[in-house]
Amino acid sequence: MEIRILGPGCSRCHEVERRTFNVLAELNLAADVRKITDIKKIMEYNLLSTPGLVIDGKVKCSGRIPRPEEIKAWILERT
Repeated sequence: MEIRILGPGCSRCHEVERRTFNVLAELNLAADVRKITDIKKIMEYNLLSTPGLVIDGKVKCSGRIPRPEEIKAWILERT
């Protein structure tokens, strides 16, 4: 599973990263999690605003911090 956290490195982006890692730990799952801060690469995902959360190439959330329950549901739909 590939998870990408998109954003310039602001506190909101860090919160999405923290919540994502917490959910993965709770589910005892491993994933390739990477932060993407390069604006050109972020634009490739057609986000209107950051932070963004992408799971296996699909944008699941942008412009807000998703609730842990949402992240968990998106990860579980993949597994």
